[in-house]
Amino acid sequence: MGSGKTTVSNILSKEGFPVIDLDRLGKEITDHIETINEIKEIFGGEYVTDNKVDVEKLRNIAFQNIDTRKKLESIIHPKARAELWKRIEEFKKRGMKTVIVDAPLLFETGLYKRLDKVVVVSATMDIIKKRLRMRGMEEEDADRRLPHQIPLKEKEKMADWVICNNGTETELKKEMIILLTKIKEWEVRG
Repeated sequence: MGSGKTTVSNILSKEGFPVIDLDRLGKEITDHIETINEIKEIFGGEYVTDNKVDVEKLRNIAFQNIDTRKKLESIIHPKARAELWKRIEEFKKRGMKTVIVDAPLLFETGLYKRLDKVVVVSATMDIIKKRLRMRGMEEEDADRRLPHQIPLKEKEKMADWVICNNGTETELKKEMIILLTKIKEWEVRG
């Protein structure tokens, strides 16, 4: 959150790589009637209005209580994973060698273990918090959410490649040129 992984995946998308955004996929899943009904049953009707899940309201309570978060994840994550693998297979059938997965909880869910290569986009905590404030997130909200993520330094140790995104957009583009070369090497090696 706030490190720039979506910016990086958007650049990769512009370079022609298919991107699966698990945040967006999770939101799509909350639109399914089956998911809506599960959320109503477990959390109550106040989180659903006009057959739409109030994702922000639900997210807020999820970050306040670990049991609530685990219940929500038990509804969303299995469906998101199933859809992820389905979409990856569809891209493979179309001849795509590389599919980019933009996943906010890649390490926390263990999903990284099932992917061929993992790239971590990293930034200092000061820069992350500044970016989150620029997006309109209250500092208290960021302070409540960030501790639920594995520290970036730990993620970096588990990654195949790390992009340091503390600088300017120009510096990020230079890092991306190096990453694109690395991806091509990975594709050749299979």
